[in-house]
Amino acid sequence: MEDLLNLLSGLDWSPLFISLKTGVVATIISFFLGIFTAARLLHARPRTRAILDGILTLPMILPPTVAGFFLLLIFSLRRPFGSFLYDTFDIKVVQSWLGCILAATVISFPLMYRNARAAFEQVDINLIYAGRTLGMSETRIFWRVVLPAAGPGVASGTILTFARALGEYGATSMLAGNIPGKTATISQRIAMVIQDGDYSTAGIWVAIIVIISFVIIVLMNLLAGRGQHNIRTW
Repeated sequence: MEDLLNLLSGLDWSPLFISLKTGVVATIISFFLGIFTAARLLHARPRTRAILDGILTLPMILPPTVAGFFLLLIFSLRRPFGSFLYDTFDIKVVQSWLGCILAATVISFPLMYRNARAAFEQVDINLIYAGRTLGMSETRIFWRVVLPAAGPGVASGTILTFARALGEYGATSMLAGNIPGKTATISQRIAMVIQDGDYSTAGIWVAIIVIISFVIIVLMNLLAGRGQHNIRTW
């Protein structure tokens, strides 16, 4: 126990703070983008929706390192767009915390989008008709009727998005690097200390991420349990 306390007292907690900050920001961005794109694609033509859905879901299917490779091609200072951002706006994505956010957002966004779209598709169309009958605008119907009705699914998607952003490793490593105190997240820290043979420190970080993941799963189960009381008495 004393050895554990000494190890905890000397632990660099910056990876936890970096991961949490990255996860929160990436989740906020994915939340609004996911809801917007899911709502817009519901009104798109089937062929257009199928193509755009494939593009938006692609980061969830591809290996994270592949997504990181594409991001690196776009935002590298040796590329036109990355060089333009740096020279014009002094924005550097590669090997920066902004790179962590971008990588985590790209990888976790499909989870938010897919869950939001599935939740919107389950909303009773009669509720929308009722809102139109009452003279509500389409925007107000969405925020006052559709979104609350799809609330549990959207909330589950938000939690999953945060969990995915929190544990992102592949794309983050390629785009943001592994700079201690700046871009080194929990996942990167675990990989680094294992390479150094420090299994005690790796075990602590693994325990921390397992606890966080367990809490996330419990929250998801609590949200999914709403409205399913009849299933338990089946």
